[in-house]
Amino acid sequence: MKVIFEKLYDSYHQDLFQFIFYMVKNKQVAEDLVQEVYIKVLKSLDTFKGDSSEKTWIFSIARHTTIDYFRSQKRKRNRIAEFFDWHEKGELLQDQNHLPDEIAIKNEEITQIYNHLDKCTVDQKSVLILRYLHSFSIQETADILGFSLSKVKTTQHRALKALRKLLTENEEKRGDA
Repeated sequence: MKVIFEKLYDSYHQDLFQFIFYMVKNKQVAEDLVQEVYIKVLKSLDTFKGDSSEKTWIFSIARHTTIDYFRSQKRKRNRIAEFFDWHEKGELLQDQNHLPDEIAIKNEEITQIYNHLDKCTVDQKSVLILRYLHSFSIQETADILGFSLSKVKTTQHRALKALRKLLTENEEKRGDA
């Protein structure tokens, strides 16, 4: 597998970098995205069926990785824009249904949160699941777990803080920070 990967790297690295660089117009971002592409190539190398050429396959991965990057940038801009009230009065009518790519992104974010929940303590995980997934009140959560109200609040605060840290670290590793 190492030999195959090295062959792919030697054959397509320069073209791949140029392709991504022309799309994002930023050398650092392009380098980060190329690394992400190679990670995806390594993970899916054994599933490559050969229906297309290696070059087509790698560039397809690069294209999708770059599109994902643009989507993440758009989400960041939208979050910043939502922070400010751009409309004095009256709001624009918007379709309340989510687009398929928004649903996919949301599902990916939820999956990340679920994966990071496993890194929390059992108490933290229990509190978060009861409070946010099952919508129990603080009192109900305390009763279920046999905790005091203050222990539920403290555990919830620490769990959310730990999750935020884990998600931030994950974004930084992926180059989204």
